[in-house]
Amino acid sequence: MVWCILGGVSGSPSLAQLLERLARLDAVLAERDAEIAERDARIEALTRRVADLEALLRKDSRTSSKPPSSDGPGKPPPRSRREQSGRLPGKQPGEAGFTLRQVDRPDQVRVHRPDACDGCGSSLRRAPVTSVEARQVFDLPEVRLRVVEHRLQHRRCRCGAVTMAAVPDGVGAPAQYGPRVRAIGAYLVGYQHLPYERACETLTDLLGVGMSVGTLVTVLTRTSDRLTPFLQAVREQIAAAPVAHFDETSPRVAGANAWVHSASTETLSLFYVHASRGHDAIAAAGVLPVFAGIAVHDGYTPYRRYGAAHALCNAHHLRELAGILDTDPAQTWAAGMIRLLCEINNTTRHARTGGAHAIEDRLLAVYRRRYDTIIAAGMTANPSPAGHSARSPAANLLARLGGFATDVLRFAHDLRVPFDNSLAERDIRMVKLRQKISGGLRTFAGAETFCAIRSYLSTARKHGINALDALTSLHNGRTWLPGTS
Repeated sequence: MVWCILGGVSGSPSLAQLLERLARLDAVLAERDAEIAERDARIEALTRRVADLEALLRKDSRTSSKPPSSDGPGKPPPRSRREQSGRLPGKQPGEAGFTLRQVDRPDQVRVHRPDACDGCGSSLRRAPVTSVEARQVFDLPEVRLRVVEHRLQHRRCRCGAVTMAAVPDGVGAPAQYGPRVRAIGAYLVGYQHLPYERACETLTDLLGVGMSVGTLVTVLTRTSDRLTPFLQAVREQIAAAPVAHFDETSPRVAGANAWVHSASTETLSLFYVHASRGHDAIAAAGVLPVFAGIAVHDGYTPYRRYGAAHALCNAHHLRELAGILDTDPAQTWAAGMIRLLCEINNTTRHARTGGAHAIEDRLLAVYRRRYDTIIAAGMTANPSPAGHSARSPAANLLARLGGFATDVLRFAHDLRVPFDNSLAERDIRMVKLRQKISGGLRTFAGAETFCAIRSYLSTARKHGINALDALTSLHNGRTWLPGTS
């Protein structure tokens, strides 16, 4: 029997052959195990990628920084965290209305007399007037250009010299457009964001002004050139402000992506275009390098080099928290953080309304303990991945909320600081609106012109000044400056 096992029977494999076969099978199994492990790793990576793509598809304006216009026709209903005010829709009692009302002194009166009686058909030519019903029609008169001719006399003195009359300001050519027409052209392009050709068509259709595209480009360029003192004044005033808002967006300029940076306060707006997004652009804009106040922004890292302190936009945090909840409802810490941030925001709003300058330290300490507890719960639910694996969006947000807690809660400690960066977002949104209406900017010079005019008009509107009036004043040689009105 032993002899047979050891290979004594003719044709039977020997022990060495069996061992060799087993070794080959072990190698095949090991190779297969490696392939399965590699396949499992690939499946896991693809599963994560699919999950990331599905999360990306689920993102909308409610759960990310995407604009509402990107939601598409199937967008979800708006998610509002505002408290019910109990007010009915429409105009509130005591507020000024906008109903068209009759005026006491109309420009023209037309009297309409009835000719014959509706009862018997008799003539009413000499019948007494018993009452008058007034109805007023509000309309524009026919618009046409008004041409003023300036005749510059040349007079010869007895000495033989000929002297010409002094040329009035704004009369530099035999034929030219006046300040009001130039202001309207700059308004259509710089404020209503019309393309140059459509702006010229509008001038022709509404005013009878047959201005060429080249002339309109020159008008915009000269408008921008006159704004140098204004831009410097705004830059200095924002740099000296105790709180300022900063943001950036990427329009198309000269066929490539560029960056428009904004610096804003409640009364000032400044826009600057640059080829890059980082420190070079921030330095060229000239505000943050000399800014010593509290910088409100969305967490862009280069901002942290500047300013005395920072405040992060909590509107961004609320959207990211909502996105995490939509992806994984088990992340209950995110719901708790949403409730806490909204509660603190309500407290600060009521404090400002009541004239308070700060929240009690004891209440702030309670809020901070609750904040830290929620962060700890989130960290437990989202442990750091082993090795070099990428962190989840929830883990990234927790790292920011935990690492920059002071900046997240700055609005609660200093009531001058708002809850979010909506001021800057509203200001810079016009850059994207301009691109949607007119497309990208063809040259950097054109982009600089747009930013200069946008800075002027946005600041003027914050001061309650009509945009067209501000442009007309500029073209009359009186550029409006903040702090002079």
